[in-house]
Amino acid sequence: MTGREHHYEVTVTWTGNTGKGTASYLGYGRDHDIATPGKPLIQGSADPAFRGQKDRWNPEELLLASLSQCHMLTFMSLCAREKIAVTAYEDAATGTMTEEGGYSGRFTEVVLHPVVTLADPAHAERAAELHHDANKTCFIANSVNFPVRHDPTTLTA
Repeated sequence: MTGREHHYEVTVTWTGNTGKGTASYLGYGRDHDIATPGKPLIQGSADPAFRGQKDRWNPEELLLASLSQCHMLTFMSLCAREKIAVTAYEDAATGTMTEEGGYSGRFTEVVLHPVVTLADPAHAERAAELHHDANKTCFIANSVNFPVRHDPTTLTA
């Protein structure tokens, strides 16, 4: 069976030109807008460590958010298929990026810390196992070249 393909498009527009373009490293802003039709604009910038604005989303945070979102959505789908009622979910995800010199760097690890509340305590063990299954089937986690670990906490309502 041939897999289905899904296509995504965004437009990233640099808004950080201070009048001289990129004539000097210190002379231009890293601000940009991320847009796709029908959705709110995302204001982006570089990480403040790389001369960006701290009040805008940076690519590293967006990568971390996409891994966290994908895990949550995959996990909840698996729970729903097994009739496990999740009543609350929150994840304080963390990521580590290492600079490797020569203007290069990469993420070396992401750890998701989901706190999941279940309606029925009898499902706690199976729900904990489903985090592993969600990691194996999450589209975004399957697309990165670094480990995505999980440190889940399960609560009951």
